[in-house]
Amino acid sequence: MKGLSFQYPAWFLIFCVILGLGYALGLYYREKTFRDQAPWLTWLLGILRFLMVTIASALLLSPLLRSLQTETKKPLVILAQDNSESVAAAMTEEQQQTYRQYVEALAKSLSDEYEFKEYSFGSEVREGIDFSYGDKVTNISEVFNDIYDLYSNQNLGAVVLATDGIYNEGSNPVYSGNKLGVPVFTVALGDTTPKRDVILKRVFHNRIAYLGDKFSVQIDVSALNCSASATTLSVSKVEGNNVRRLQEIPISIDRNDFFTTQEVILDADPAGVQRFRISLSPVSNEVSTVNNTKDIFIDVLDARQKVLVLANSPHPDITALRQSLTSNENYEVEVAYIANFTDPIAEYDMVILHQLPSIGNSAEAVINEINNRKIPVLYIVGGQTDINRFNRVQSLLTIRAGGANSNEVQARVVPGFNLFTIGEAISGGIGIFPPLIAPFGDFSVGANSQALLRQRIGRIDTDYPLLVLGTDNEARAGVLAAEGIWKWRLFDYLQHQNQDIFDELLGKTIQYVGLKEDKRRFRVSMDKNIFNENEPVIFDGELYNDNYELINDPDVSMSITDEDGKEYDYVFNRINNAYTLNAGILPVGNYRFTANTVATGESLEYNGQFTVQPIQLELFESTADHRLLQLISDQFGGSLVAPNDVASLADRIAEKETVAPVIYQSVATRSVINLKWIFFLLLVLLTAEWFLRRYFGGY
Repeated sequence: MKGLSFQYPAWFLIFCVILGLGYALGLYYREKTFRDQAPWLTWLLGILRFLMVTIASALLLSPLLRSLQTETKKPLVILAQDNSESVAAAMTEEQQQTYRQYVEALAKSLSDEYEFKEYSFGSEVREGIDFSYGDKVTNISEVFNDIYDLYSNQNLGAVVLATDGIYNEGSNPVYSGNKLGVPVFTVALGDTTPKRDVILKRVFHNRIAYLGDKFSVQIDVSALNCSASATTLSVSKVEGNNVRRLQEIPISIDRNDFFTTQEVILDADPAGVQRFRISLSPVSNEVSTVNNTKDIFIDVLDARQKVLVLANSPHPDITALRQSLTSNENYEVEVAYIANFTDPIAEYDMVILHQLPSIGNSAEAVINEINNRKIPVLYIVGGQTDINRFNRVQSLLTIRAGGANSNEVQARVVPGFNLFTIGEAISGGIGIFPPLIAPFGDFSVGANSQALLRQRIGRIDTDYPLLVLGTDNEARAGVLAAEGIWKWRLFDYLQHQNQDIFDELLGKTIQYVGLKEDKRRFRVSMDKNIFNENEPVIFDGELYNDNYELINDPDVSMSITDEDGKEYDYVFNRINNAYTLNAGILPVGNYRFTANTVATGESLEYNGQFTVQPIQLELFESTADHRLLQLISDQFGGSLVAPNDVASLADRIAEKETVAPVIYQSVATRSVINLKWIFFLLLVLLTAEWFLRRYFGGY
């Protein structure tokens, strides 16, 4: 259907006709050029000019041509096929081939009457069906969510869901399919017959543990039709090709529907990704032992810092420091005296120098090595400290001492300190702690440092710093400008029956000073170091020049080595100013990697390790859940069919009145001035008039 409309009032056409008539009359009414010709010629030329002017002026009214377009849309039917391992486990190869033929016949039948699309699902939803049954997990709810996102605004007629009803990811599909608003037909795959089977149902554990700690593993064990049997739960550690048994727990099965939870405690040792194997011994006539074993991976982190307390001589402060730091499992504390200290300073992550350099021992070699290696250091100043040398070896605090005199000073927290947060307990309680012994003199804080505590002498609050923290020689450092902190620890216990305030103050100080910044020019990082077998392994790389600016001009290569010594070679891709590498999906196992590059003539290398763990979710449930499928079909107006009855779905779908074509109508609007034939009509009118005038001597 077509209609003509104007953007201006239609009665304006009268003016167009008047304009055309006036133009024709004015041009030909008294025209004497053609008086010797037949009268019809003048009339014809006037009519041609009248039509041309009228049509051209009518186009100025912006006429619009409206047309009604009709489109018939076939109903859309979607077949979603479960492609997970549990489906294949319940069928022989011959049954799989027969079922595939059923599905292909159904697809051919539906394609004639409907718009038909196929999807497979498991760990993800993807278009097409390959009947490989290789997915490690099943997420049925994601199928409904994806169909809704893609086709909710189209003529979706029905969904055919072919699965065994076993899902181990996502929400309950009963609550996901209701938003589709179309019938859901289900194909009941798998076997619902409970078989004699012991199952390692679930294993709960932390992914990370700290070196030297103990961690708990909770194990859920179930058994079907195994009454009056017994199994043994074993926990082993896998080290390469060796399996070392750690614990065994006998389990008696006293009923057919059996379930129990066992907890084992394991040691986090050594550092690195540790692999443990949880297994159940099989029972007689068990249908499958695949779901009797599960490997878990624990990333054991060595987060402890090795702290050296190096003193000039014995002092009660040293005991207070050691007792406070050893209460935190993240610190490994050693105490030594400068007179007989010979250990390599590089072995320590942080050093506390108590009254060093001293008047009797400059500790020059130790302090020089600390500065050269940029090891974090905390100075504690006392009566034995050589103040002049102390001022030369660090830049955080300068003390201009007035001889060998000293002051008794209490502490007060500096408002506005922002290197880390201070709790209310410290701010409100530190002011009443006993006084420490500080050198008498003037104090000045360096440019790269902040005072956390200032001195209160008697009742006078001074600006003299007591505890200073900052950066010295490109490393974290701190200065406690007084001795006697052992009194703080004892007083804290006397007041509160604990040392929480003292331990928090010292702990936060040590935590700040001991934090070592990563100054390596070449780094490779990973979001995690334990991957599932269906996840790609992705690396990010950073390379810095001598000015510590990000660059990515040099090529970066990487070699990944598995447990058998097989190497996989890669080259990083450049992205912005950094690097990235997607190594793809790797087989299950432990891997080491080495990344190499050459920058400004220097060879740089970065080493690391990661683990790819198996996904065994599909193996722990062997009984199909057809009740779930029946519930889905009943709730959404479909029906449940067996695999050998798949062909009947075409008739069942056809019986649904809601699965019908939809007629879409739309109005298309087009400007008449864009019609090509209008142009050619005007051209013909002008050409005809010109030709007649020319032929009969009008020009």
